[in-house]
Amino acid sequence: MRDFLRRLPKAELHLHIEGSLEPELMFSLAERNGIRLPYGSVEEVRAAYDFADLQSFLDLYYQGMSVLRTAEDFHDLAMDYFRRASAEGVVHVEMHFDPQAHLARGVELPVVMEGLSRARRQAWRELGVSSAMILAFLRDRPAEEAMQVLESAAPYWEMLDAVGLDSAEQGNPPEKFAAVFRFARELGIPRVAHAGEEGPPAYIREALDLLDVCRIDHGVRCLEDPTLVARLRDERVVLTVCPLSNVRLRVVERMADHPLPQLLEAGLTLTLNSDDPAYFGGGMLQNFAACHEAFGWSKETFTGLARNALEAAFMSDERRQELLHRLAETR
Repeated sequence: MRDFLRRLPKAELHLHIEGSLEPELMFSLAERNGIRLPYGSVEEVRAAYDFADLQSFLDLYYQGMSVLRTAEDFHDLAMDYFRRASAEGVVHVEMHFDPQAHLARGVELPVVMEGLSRARRQAWRELGVSSAMILAFLRDRPAEEAMQVLESAAPYWEMLDAVGLDSAEQGNPPEKFAAVFRFARELGIPRVAHAGEEGPPAYIREALDLLDVCRIDHGVRCLEDPTLVARLRDERVVLTVCPLSNVRLRVVERMADHPLPQLLEAGLTLTLNSDDPAYFGGGMLQNFAACHEAFGWSKETFTGLARNALEAAFMSDERRQELLHRLAETR
């Protein structure tokens, strides 16, 4: 089964590129940029990856990205992940990136865009991996700041496949960003949002109604609201579920406790994703394999999940049909 899951052409719709920073690369970039890390070794960093909740992860996440300073750093970060993902059968990657976290450190948006864009071109040329870019707003920062970021990104609007909403969910409802997402809609930029991970099902409803999103990132708490579940099913709203992330951040205690089987049984449109693979126990293959180990799903179930992701991905119709054909041929 693991060999089949590796061969399965997979699209990753929920990835934070800063969260793909492996400890080895973190140390390498720190040395390149003359930055002293509060860890003595790769092993010490990995030992710190025992998170009590989302906030404890975010504290380490922002600390780790301090090594990202130049366009070359962002290029190396993305290429490191593209290569690992390609080896796991990933054919398309949709990267969330967090400009505000970099601007706060004095790293301007053109630096980020140059590095990530160069890596995207190289990944397509050398690995045959297509990609998309999702500019994410930090929901625990002021909405006015998010609007400023979107306005300042004007030179790159045509390069953005979507805008998103991430970071600490508790106490930061989607409605806070209604004006920002309305502006993105006016610009013709698609919209996605994290909701229903640690926050209540009401946040999912707000993301749909006030932000007009086409996908919900996470969404696992929807099961607490049967009316919402029926809406998600009837409208075929895509949920980008991240199983290993949910375990590491204590949304559930064990994979065996994950609501994925109930979400499937409810007829929802699900995809599997890694979220922040360097911090949460692995990339796409590990997430697929963990689901097989926990739930014993068939090849047909995994093929259906992979199809959902390809059908929902931000890509050209030509690329989509090519990958759907490859999926149909996978045995």
